[in-house]
Order: sequence, then structure tokens, then C-alpha cells
Amino acid sequence: MAGIVTRLVAVAAGALAGSAVVKELTRPADQRTWHGQVAGVPYDFRPPTVEKLTRSLWDPENPKLFVPHAFGVGWSVNLARLAELSQPPRGASKQSPAQVTSGKAG
Repeated sequence: MAGIVTRLVAVAAGALAGSAVVKELTRPADQRTWHGQVAGVPYDFRPPTVEKLTRSLWDPENPKLFVPHAFGVGWSVNLARLAELSQPPRGASKQSPAQVTSGKAG
């Protein structure tokens, strides 16, 4: 079952990448940007820079969890946002697990 899902995802990714390339190649050469969206999925085939690679993986200024890949088709996870979401809310009381289950405030 996992093999079938993996193959389907690979075929879908290949189809999206192929569609993005065709979309760019159908434009006149001076109008090709090599980045945009196809079927609502972002693509970027421009050579990635260190800044762009870093920003696609760690961008604390961006509130989005999923951001477009620095190169290719699809999204990356903004690890800065993931780290922020995994922290307890600011101002939350620090209770031990026993206090939480017994209903006693700390």
C-alpha cells in the first residue's frame, strides 16, 4: 500500500513539474519567469541562492508553516514557525502533569 501511495505522489509531482515547464516554454523567451503556480501549486526553477534556501527552511518573520520550495515544485516546512508552534503559549501557567489531571492550579 505504501508503495502505491509513493508512486502516486511521484507521478503527481512529475506531472506538476512537467506542466510547469510546459507553461514556461509556451511563453515567449523574454517573458519566461521560471516561477509561478500550476494547479495552485507553487514552482520555482530559478537557480536557488543561499538566502532563498535558508528562507525556505527558516523564516521567523513569516507566519506561514508551509512556504514554497526554494527550488522545484511544492512546499517546504518553515522550521522557525514549527518551533514557535511547538512552544507552550506565552503566559500559560506552568503546571505539573499531576496538577493538570487533578484539576489543581499551580
